[in-house]
Amino acid sequence: MSASDLDLDLLRAFVAVAETGSFTAAADVIGRSQSAVSQKILRLEDTLQLRVFERTSRSLTLTADGERLLSSGRRLLSQYEAFMHELRDPPQVTTLRLGISENLVHTQLPQLLSRFSHAYPDVQLELMTGSSEELLDSHEAGLLDIVIAKRKKAGSAQRGRVIWREPLVWIAASNYRNDSRRPARLVMMRPPCGYREVMTEALDSIRREWVTACTASNLIGVQAAVAGGLGVTVLGKSFVQNSMKILPASEQWPALPATEVAVIAEAAAMQHAVQPLVSLLSDALMASASPTLDDIAQGL
Repeated sequence: MSASDLDLDLLRAFVAVAETGSFTAAADVIGRSQSAVSQKILRLEDTLQLRVFERTSRSLTLTADGERLLSSGRRLLSQYEAFMHELRDPPQVTTLRLGISENLVHTQLPQLLSRFSHAYPDVQLELMTGSSEELLDSHEAGLLDIVIAKRKKAGSAQRGRVIWREPLVWIAASNYRNDSRRPARLVMMRPPCGYREVMTEALDSIRREWVTACTASNLIGVQAAVAGGLGVTVLGKSFVQNSMKILPASEQWPALPATEVAVIAEAAAMQHAVQPLVSLLSDALMASASPTLDDIAQGL
């Protein structure tokens, strides 16, 4: 078999494993046994002559080739679904009510929406931005068709399909010096805020005192306050700027959980419009997480 004869079922299995993080969870998603999923991944690697996962007894991570395939594979599956939808010609959805976290790919969002609008000119977007909690409440009230938001990783009971995972880190100004004799000075957003909860719960768990050095109304304000040396905050690793540094986990700065980007969209009639948007967003997230020269230098 050549790469041009790639079975889309193999690609679907690969995307399911990459998004769920395990063969067992992927088996539930696609409705096959774990062994069947494993065989599909082996067949995929054999067909493409690429190794897409690094496997150990405790972890499963994408290789560099796997990351490229995930991005391209999502686009291919999205195009196939759009093709099948066009053939079947179901009733068209002309309005998509989208809720997206205000702190999610904030610099890429205008370009993302522009690309979607050009690709799907017949779909009118109604955009709402806000905190994850606000967006989920609006979705529950029937005001939004789809919510794309970050959430703290806390098990499989949460709703939505995960499309991205990112470590949370302690962030401070580049010239920051920690003084363990004084309470930690924190920069945070107003509640409700998941980042705020993570940092205060982490410090409370080790009984380290803390004070609020600055409260900002949005992410830009938090980043400005941290870069200006007002205090320390917790954000996703992709939000670290050149004027900042990551504080390694230690007795003073506890290890933090991961954060996840999840898509919640339950209406089947929306899927032909939702999936292309998710594919564009996934590409933007992957681009935002690509290491910069400063990241590489810090790791040396």
